[in-house]
Amino acid sequence: MTQEERRDFLIQSLLSEQEKYADICIPEDKEEQKRLLRSLFNIRMPKDIDGEFLSIQDEYLQEEIAENGITDFKDLEPVSEGIYLWQGDITTLRCDAIVNAANSGMTGCYVPCHKCIDNCIHTFAGVQLRLECAEQMRKQGKEEETGKAKITSAYNLPCKYVLHTVGPIVSGGLTQRDRELLASCYQSCLELAEKNGVKSLAFCCISTGEFHFPNNKAAEIAVQTVRRYREQGNSDMEVIYNVFKDVDYQIYRKLLRAD
Repeated sequence: MTQEERRDFLIQSLLSEQEKYADICIPEDKEEQKRLLRSLFNIRMPKDIDGEFLSIQDEYLQEEIAENGITDFKDLEPVSEGIYLWQGDITTLRCDAIVNAANSGMTGCYVPCHKCIDNCIHTFAGVQLRLECAEQMRKQGKEEETGKAKITSAYNLPCKYVLHTVGPIVSGGLTQRDRELLASCYQSCLELAEKNGVKSLAFCCISTGEFHFPNNKAAEIAVQTVRRYREQGNSDMEVIYNVFKDVDYQIYRKLLRAD
């Protein structure tokens, strides 16, 4: 199967799951097809699907990620012992685990083609990730608390695991409680990663963007919490600060140089 044939199969399969999409025409343009497929992934509820779909989906996603270019954290230059700063797409980073800034439902972003990291990670991991997250939430029986963390397989991503954490949503002025909850996100992820034998962990900029935590204050908490954890626990876990925006890169570069 070519990549085009895989994409057509996946779109047809996902459209056939719901009668209301029966009249949707598949566009001829490749980029529009990719957008449609991503949208269908995003809105699909967590439920089982047959093995043929999963096999073709996995082949398709792995090739897409490879075409985007995989970065191995081992090829990066540390800014200090065991600490890295990298600007790029976290879904293309090869390390033991990456951190997802999740919402309290913990099953991903359902907004078609939304640019949040939660959407990106669930899109390129594949439909299996949403299903695993939904099963964990079913067993838990309630929404995820802010500041906690859960671990899942990464499926088609180049990392091994995804750690999901719900950061605080800032409304109005930044409070001490907001600061404490964000620090708890980093601490919970570090502890859970260590417990699962993770040796390299990439953090996204938790709670910035959609959750409105000020970028500079969030970065300060991220650096302070990781530094404290490594020093107090004598941890040799390597930590990558992953940023996407230029503003965050400049903030972290300044903080880490001062470190």
